[in-house]
Amino acid sequence: MEKEQPLISVIVPMYNMESYIEKCLDSLLAQTYTHMEIIVVDDASKDGCGKICDGYAKKDKRIQVVHMPLNGGLSAARNEGVSRAAGKFAVFVDSDDYAEPRLLETLYQSLAESGADLSVCGSEGIRLKEGKARTYSREEAVLCLARRTPFLWMVWGKLYPMELVRKHPFDKDAFCCEDLLFFYQILNDVETVSFVPDKLYHYVYREGSLINSGVDEKRCRVLSVLDIICSDTQVHFPEAKAGFHQVALDTNARLAMLTVETGRSNEQTMAYLKRFQTNIRRHFCFRAICISPAVKDSIAVLLLWASARMFWGMALLYRWIKRLRKGIRERIKENRRRME
Repeated sequence: MEKEQPLISVIVPMYNMESYIEKCLDSLLAQTYTHMEIIVVDDASKDGCGKICDGYAKKDKRIQVVHMPLNGGLSAARNEGVSRAAGKFAVFVDSDDYAEPRLLETLYQSLAESGADLSVCGSEGIRLKEGKARTYSREEAVLCLARRTPFLWMVWGKLYPMELVRKHPFDKDAFCCEDLLFFYQILNDVETVSFVPDKLYHYVYREGSLINSGVDEKRCRVLSVLDIICSDTQVHFPEAKAGFHQVALDTNARLAMLTVETGRSNEQTMAYLKRFQTNIRRHFCFRAICISPAVKDSIAVLLLWASARMFWGMALLYRWIKRLRKGIRERIKENRRRME
């Protein structure tokens, strides 16, 4: 039976994940779909995760570990894994995340039964509106991305034909937005996408992860990627245009908030805020504001659209209130512990 199953290549980029990699690999080795290979790309890690993976590879021949001589980043590590893959299909798993045992089996069954070009499952760890199992057309799938429901553009939790993955390598310069660019390009090359709502992929939130890091020029690359996508949707997917404009507005506001929180010099902070304000005014439209998933995000966008300095002041106030509330909660918990 196993010989009848196509080989699935599971690609795991890794950098300094000593505390997480064992749980990740254990979850992959527990998969009910056994005809797979696991390619771990150690991106010149400085901790002991490389040795841990070597130990796993000695015990299970389905695991191969690639040790990169220099740290090339997430996209380079994924591309390296793809270049060494022998599977007909590809699945990407981040080394600090883990999967349910049915992940590969469910994704493959969904693909085979629906006849779709790629399959997507639900995930835990990111808040999304849940949807029903169904097959989406290309246009509908792009609209799902724009509306951020019932799935996102994160590369994980999806089963891809290897030929498409090889056709669209990850952009090494698209720091923190490589998933968005990659998946959007993939969708342009498929006819249908099958979706299974089962939460089979577990995203693990980490304070030090790339998605939660500070603001710099590499991080701002996401803005130019969103510009490209917004321009493309205007021509090819007009129904999704407002949704991607909303994503652009939200991204600029979030980056602006991060800029205030990171404590840069006043001159640097204002320069970044002015930049984000310019982008917000360029992408601004009332329809995009109306479909925002959260009122506080719309308020942040409107504040920055109106005045960078006013946004700065309100962001500082918001941060102070958050810290105050956190302190009060911690004191209440401490008092309860003492009373017990």
